Amino acid sequence: MRLTSEEKDMMGGAYGPAVERACKIVVTLGGIYGAERLVPVESVQVAGVSYRNLGEAGLSFLKDWAGDGARVRVPSTLNPAGMDMRDWRRMGIPDEFASRQQAVVEVYTSMGIQPTCTCTPYLVGNTPSYGSHVAWSESSAVSFANSVLGARTNREGGPSALAAAICGRTAEYGFHLDRNRRATHRVRVECPVRQPFEYAALGYWVGREVRNGVPYFQGLQGASSRDTLSPAERDSLKLLGAALAASGAVALYHAQGITPEARTVPGLILDDTPTITVNTLDPAIEALNAPIDILDLVVIGCPHASFEEIRNVADIVRSCQLQSALWVTTSRAVREQAEDMGWVQIIEEAGGQVVADGCVVVAPMQSTRYRTLATNSAKMAFYAQPHAGLQVRFGSLETCLEAAIRGRWSKDQEEPMP
Repeated sequence: MRLTSEEKDMMGGAYGPAVERACKIVVTLGGIYGAERLVPVESVQVAGVSYRNLGEAGLSFLKDWAGDGARVRVPSTLNPAGMDMRDWRRMGIPDEFASRQQAVVEVYTSMGIQPTCTCTPYLVGNTPSYGSHVAWSESSAVSFANSVLGARTNREGGPSALAAAICGRTAEYGFHLDRNRRATHRVRVECPVRQPFEYAALGYWVGREVRNGVPYFQGLQGASSRDTLSPAERDSLKLLGAALAASGAVALYHAQGITPEARTVPGLILDDTPTITVNTLDPAIEALNAPIDILDLVVIGCPHASFEEIRNVADIVRSCQLQSALWVTTSRAVREQAEDMGWVQIIEEAGGQVVADGCVVVAPMQSTRYRTLATNSAKMAFYAQPHAGLQVRFGSLETCLEAAIRGRWSKDQEEPMP
């Protein structure tokens, strides 16, 4: 691997033990994957934040690195924690977990990482430019950065993303290279896909088929004549990419006439690229639904809810009294925006919560009273049972919120199949 003089100094300890360790991690990974050089990164998004996933061993690892003087060189943000960092008691989080979770975030903050605690960093200011190299680690954020923003990142692990933040470099392999961003599968969509939950169902089904490939969608409706996506289009693509990454390991997808590379880069898909045809979303929707009626909890915001999604929730539950618990998970910054508009108050007056910082998938849900859940996110539906021990119903935003109002999922709420 060709290293610059500065990178050689990093490897040799000239910038201290923390940078030396970070650079060695990045170079070692690059060697494994055949990288010829390192590239500077514009930003980093660090996963490995929830104490449920890290445990004491992970926390000790972070403390050791920080103790060696680790400080980030580029703008860096944090993935969700296992709880709302301010209102965790209301979630039913045990005191001991909360104490250890706070310690994790404090260590990251001491390294100069912004304690954003969100899987949608692009909604809180960490928005990489088209073509820029970044080192992001959360699967849905990686998908969004590569696909919707046109930035370049591999799906980093928590330690490798942190290493990239500390040395300001990542190895140039995988999706940092043009040749690896071409489509491996053509996906012809021949059924209506209009609502956000339908994008999520499509992503779940296609992810299972293509695994870690690069799907190229044809037939999705988008604004091919405009340079920017509407908030609704962006939110739908967010759910699509999250589901692709959850059921498969898709870190990059293209949508004809919609995503930036599909609109501007020639040769992304060849005539003989294998084709998958999607005629119906029925099998995906059926696979994501367990046969449960009584709902303990409804969760909206996986990935974290946008400003517009919180407004939509508030519009539906206004003047209602919920029979099931409702969590709308989002970033702290977006929650504060929504609070300024009065939407948080509307949701809470109905009996719901707007949970900042956290995520059900990485929260200690077994320690709470919740056992059944409804969601409009295929990622959440896919992960909720194995990661959180919850039985799940999946459907549109409106259907999920109607279930929260009734306290149950009834047969007349079943989604009409396309």
